[in-house]
Formats: sequence, C-alpha cells, structure tokens
Amino acid sequence: ETTKMTSREEGEIQISELDLLSSMFPYEEEFVVTDQVALAELKHYVENESAEMPSSKVQFILNVKLEVSNASTVEFAMACALPFKYPTVPPEITVRSSLLSRSQQIHLNSDLKAYLTQNCSGEPCMLSAREWVKDHAAAYIDKELSSSSVTASNAMQSEDTVFTRLWIYSHHIYNKQKRKNIIDWAKELSLSGFCMPGKPGVVCVEGLQSSCEEFWSRVRKLTWKRILIRHREDVSLEGGGHAEIQKQRKFPTLEEKCFDAHGARGSHMDLGQLYRFLEEKGCADIFQMYFGVEGH
Repeated sequence: ETTKMTSREEGEIQISELDLLSSMFPYEEEFVVTDQVALAELKHYVENESAEMPSSKVQFILNVKLEVSNASTVEFAMACALPFKYPTVPPEITVRSSLLSRSQQIHLNSDLKAYLTQNCSGEPCMLSAREWVKDHAAAYIDKELSSSSVTASNAMQSEDTVFTRLWIYSHHIYNKQKRKNIIDWAKELSLSGFCMPGKPGVVCVEGLQSSCEEFWSRVRKLTWKRILIRHREDVSLEGGGHAEIQKQRKFPTLEEKCFDAHGARGSHMDLGQLYRFLEEKGCADIFQMYFGVEGH
C-alpha cells in the first residue's frame, strides 16, 4: 500500500532532482532550466506552508551528445516539463534533433513515453530517461529509411511544414562582423525577427524550422562568451505554403533594434523599450523568459 504523496513532497523531490542534474551537468549546453520563475515559485512553495501552488511547471532542457558512426556526433535535446504531480505521474519530455524527420521524432517520443509509463511511476526518473535517450535515440535516425523510397518521397510532400521562432540570448553582442552575419544569414535563409546588440544580446528569428536550425547552427559556431536558445516556438502548418508562413510572422524583416540607454556607451540597452517593442509585437511573455521579471 503506497501512501499518497503530498504535493509539497512531490515538489521537494523535484527540487532535489533538479539540484542533482545541475551538479551532474554543470554546463549550460548540457542542462539548462528555461523557466527560472517557475523554479523559484516551486522552491518558495516547498519552503512555505502558506505559499500557493506554483502557477507554472518547471521546464528545462537536457542535451545529449551521441557519437554515431565515424566519430561524428549528434545532439539530441530533451525538452522537459515536470507536472505538479511528478514523480507520481511521468515527466513530459519531447526529444528533438535536427537529424530526425518528423515521423522519426514522433516514433521516438512515443517509445520513450511508453518506457517511462512502464518503468517510472512514483520514482524520479530524469536520469533513466536521459540514459534511455543515450542508448536508443540514434537508432531512430535511420529507422524507416529502409522502407521504399517512393513512399518516403510521397510522405515528404504531405508532411506538415513547421514554422519556428527562436529566442536566442547572448551575454553580449558588440562585434560588428557578428552583427553583420546575423543580418546577412537571416536574409539568406528568409528569416525575419530582430537583433538587439549590446549587453545582453537578444536575437529572435522566425521562419521555416529547417532555416531556423541552419541559422542557429551557424551562429553558435562563432565565438561567444555565452549563447543559448532561451525559448523556442514551433507551429505545425497544415500543408504550409508561403502564405501560411507569412501569416505566422510577427516581424516583417530582420532588423537590428537599438534601444539606446541614453548614451551609456550605447552598451546597456533600455529594457523598458525592449519590453514595449515586444508587447507591440504580441510577444511580451518572452521578456520574462529572458530576464526573469515581469516587464512594465
């Protein structure tokens, strides 16, 4: 007879598991909590009898690099969210990789879900999930390639187009060449959005998923003190022609936005202006993801 856990106990388990993950994977490129506000709320809830239940669940990304044939590596990103009742209920995990087709990704994720449902009720299982991905994910890249190429090409045509918006955060962006690259590459890849140079640096690009991923793979290869994707939005477009894509865009082109903090060497941007700009574009909630505070 298992005793039911209280939600505070569940919260405590979540926090200790997150602490464990951050000590095992200290680098941002391996493990990053994407919603610091939710984590702070959870800690507050666990420590204070009178605190309310958190309003949103803790979300984080675990990246797993795998060696595949001939020493090339593949990166799988596990986007994870912990439901309030976790570990009584399984975690929500979506594994992505630029090398997975949409159907391979769906296949991989449903197998992972089945594994977690069978093996991990009531126990913290993020490490087991990560191990499972390490052991099994690479196999999905080649799955289905064997089925006749005819069906593959037909499937490709009916597959939905995915529209993606990436919100990239950098410690700072001053370098003129980098700023030029960002604008040129976005243009070349038909991406719109904006780049806010200075400290911190903010880049938003939107367009076809494959183009966004190509943009990110180029940008991250430049030398940065610190750069990461703070948030990612993916929208499946049925059939997804040019008009559908244009409809999803929140920005007409990619331009550099300088919210000048009144000549403070031009380096520190006026975040109030950035907030109002995002609000105008219907993206105000992003501000909190970047800066962990409600904007005004």
